[in-house]
Amino acid sequence: MSFARIAYSTLVRALLPAAVVRLLWRGRREAGYRADIAERFGYYAQPQPPEPVIWVHAVSVGETRAAEPLVRALMAQYPAHRILLTHMTPTGRRTGESLFGANVLRAYVPYDAPGAVARFFSHYRPKVGILLETEVWPNLVHACRSRGIPLYLMNARLSEKSLRGYLRIAGFVRETFSAFTAVAAQSAADAERLRLVGAANVEVTGNLKFDVTPPAAQIELGRSWRADYNRTRVLLAASTREGEEALLLDILPRLPRDVLLVIVPRHPQRFDEVAALLESRGIGYERRSSNTSLAPDTRVLLGDSMGEMFAYYTACDAAFIGGSLLPYGAQNLMEACAVGKPVLLGPHVYNFAEATERAEEAGAALRVRDADDLANQAAALLDDAEKLESMGKHALEFTRAHRGATERVIRMLTIET
Repeated sequence: MSFARIAYSTLVRALLPAAVVRLLWRGRREAGYRADIAERFGYYAQPQPPEPVIWVHAVSVGETRAAEPLVRALMAQYPAHRILLTHMTPTGRRTGESLFGANVLRAYVPYDAPGAVARFFSHYRPKVGILLETEVWPNLVHACRSRGIPLYLMNARLSEKSLRGYLRIAGFVRETFSAFTAVAAQSAADAERLRLVGAANVEVTGNLKFDVTPPAAQIELGRSWRADYNRTRVLLAASTREGEEALLLDILPRLPRDVLLVIVPRHPQRFDEVAALLESRGIGYERRSSNTSLAPDTRVLLGDSMGEMFAYYTACDAAFIGGSLLPYGAQNLMEACAVGKPVLLGPHVYNFAEATERAEEAGAALRVRDADDLANQAAALLDDAEKLESMGKHALEFTRAHRGATERVIRMLTIET
């Protein structure tokens, strides 16, 4: 073990008590953080699986949704194996449960302390590991190498901002990234940045999120919502982040009176916070969880439900993608495109830079400078039925043109049968 990793491991151990306190604190607003805490230290109550295990790590909701086509392909190609899906957040875990039920094992990945990591591998004994996107934990990665477990980084992305941070500790980072068996990058730019931090055997496979198929049940649910809305036009603000809802409410008076604004916060622990904001502004709103028909004067619907994002997209005319008005890097725009809905994004899209650029080129997305520009462009778009239809068709074409990442990723894997 290098001196850098010894220092890192010492720091991780020292922070473990604070991590427990943080879980309990977050558990005040989201009870899931107080459940299964022992798993985060490598202690698992479920029995050791008798089948050989393929381990897939998807940190939270977005990564779990992106993993769906890959997990289903692995289940079909390796029926004698058991899939272990690990997460860091309760929402990610619940998403995995809703997608796969009892067909996969679920657990929290341990904190990156050597002892916890060792207990995790001793319990599940995976034949191969697959980490999704940017979840790179040094001790976890090196434990795979020392045990001879092939480890892949799939659907990988690395922003310019993250690259600059990594290069400040270049030696330690290269030691970690060089331990991957292979890396599947979302784009050529991501691949080049990943090579700069030490990754070898890097291939460009595209983004798994293009391969996610909207569930038929959610499409039908969204259509029923739209009929119930009884509104001419619906603007969805999807996966909004802290501070963005206030900006959206600032521009609400500039939207036509018949437009229903649907706000779906990214994190469920903020549902009540956004409700309180609406009440403080005196804005007529209703909650999805009330499951009642909308009153005629309702201006805002608060989407306080989990696992229904495709239904929200189906029910709207156009979708603003949250995390892009303020510097959060944007959320996933591919789900909106997959159901043929025009997309609006703010200036901060570094998490989906290439996908955003390609969507703009395809005529499926519009960029806005700020909240004022969002109000202008959203109002103009919602008032132009021909453009809405055209952008929706381009969104579907854009999605179809970029599918196939799952098949390319599967070809990269070497799994013992």
